[in-house]
Amino acid sequence: MCVTAGLVKASSPGPILFRQQRVGQNGKLFEFYKFRSMRTDVAGAPITTERDPRITRVGRFLRRSKLDELPQLFNVLKGDLSLVGPRPDTPHHVATYPQADREFLQRFRPGITDPATVRFRNEEVILASAAEPERAYLEEVQPQKLRIAREYLEGASFASDLGVLIDTVDVILRPSRASEGGS
Repeated sequence: MCVTAGLVKASSPGPILFRQQRVGQNGKLFEFYKFRSMRTDVAGAPITTERDPRITRVGRFLRRSKLDELPQLFNVLKGDLSLVGPRPDTPHHVATYPQADREFLQRFRPGITDPATVRFRNEEVILASAAEPERAYLEEVQPQKLRIAREYLEGASFASDLGVLIDTVDVILRPSRASEGGS
């Protein structure tokens, strides 16, 4: 983590960590951590695609390798996240969830990974081909992620959580096996 922090700091001016409000269990807001992978001196869209010019060279590597996610271990230690659970979203995106999904998902502690994270490991690539990435996310990706999260949580167990952790490590170590998303 120290080496990664040094690379982030050397890659561009700005803080080492990216912090963002996310919605957690019972709708509680918390500060979500990632290593910063983008320039802070350029404004851009709320949805990041693979070709976003704000992404630094180091940031591109961190995103591909998922090393940018390591600071979320601090979120786990703080009790905001678990290792496996539905990925926490921003208040803006949670507000667009159908009410039943919002109420169901907020009963659970969010996690660093889940089956939707594995399935949409290359989400930035998928959204890069969309004319309107935010709209594509809301209309195509988000509904699938919500369905996958609900199906997973309805049958979650220690064994299934262990399976998700193994699948997550597998797609990180062997990215060619990662699904491009979709049905």
